[in-house]
Amino acid sequence: MSDVLVECRDSVQWITINRPERRNALNDDVVAAIANGIKTASENPQIRAIVLTGAGNKIFCAGGDLKPAADGSPLEDKPAQPDHPVIKLFRQIEGCNLPIIARVNGHAMGGGLGLVCACDIAIGAESALLATPEVKIGLFPLTILSYMLRVIPRRKLMEMCITGEPWTAEQAKEVGILNYVAPDNELDEKVDWMLNRITDKSPSAIRLGKYSYHAMQDMSLKECFDFSQIYLPVMARTEDAKEGFAAFNDGRKPNWTGK
Repeated sequence: MSDVLVECRDSVQWITINRPERRNALNDDVVAAIANGIKTASENPQIRAIVLTGAGNKIFCAGGDLKPAADGSPLEDKPAQPDHPVIKLFRQIEGCNLPIIARVNGHAMGGGLGLVCACDIAIGAESALLATPEVKIGLFPLTILSYMLRVIPRRKLMEMCITGEPWTAEQAKEVGILNYVAPDNELDEKVDWMLNRITDKSPSAIRLGKYSYHAMQDMSLKECFDFSQIYLPVMARTEDAKEGFAAFNDGRKPNWTGK
């Protein structure tokens, strides 16, 4: 069976890391398969959202599947390939204009926590623990730090990275890593609740909105003003915007085409 399962459920593409015997750890093949799953979803006009999760009910993702190199270091040096596989995945995630929801079914460690931070929305099981334990093996979570910096307040981020100690799901929710925490046996119900709130909205508004968010997040305030006042009229010309406005005036539910 594949180490990554990709399954379409109605208008949602589910991507499941399927290595429970390896604590759903990441390797090059797993990372590439996740990236490909996101790519295929982005190219399918019928897909409205993506769910990323792990197999089983204990581990979302334990991070990188580290194996000592010949010199004993925990990372293989590839000077001819400057892009780390996880960075390539992050580039794919950053370019995806579909909502990506992390279904954190269990512990998320190291790179697993990075995946949680990279998603747009994260819903965690009550029993899940989240941590960056890299300092315990002489490393620092640099690969995932770019996303963590955008999600976690500075002092809490430094505490997490420097101590390497795990946080409960509730603690992760308090600092914004998780949007919601659900009892373990109600996790799917909460994920479905969130998906229902997304998939009945305008696909084009969400797609163009995510594109705008990614464009604006590193702009100056003036650049944000300039971009938004130019791009909003573009969004208003979509079929979805015209349909949404007409449905509002008619007092009916809109029929979204995603165009």
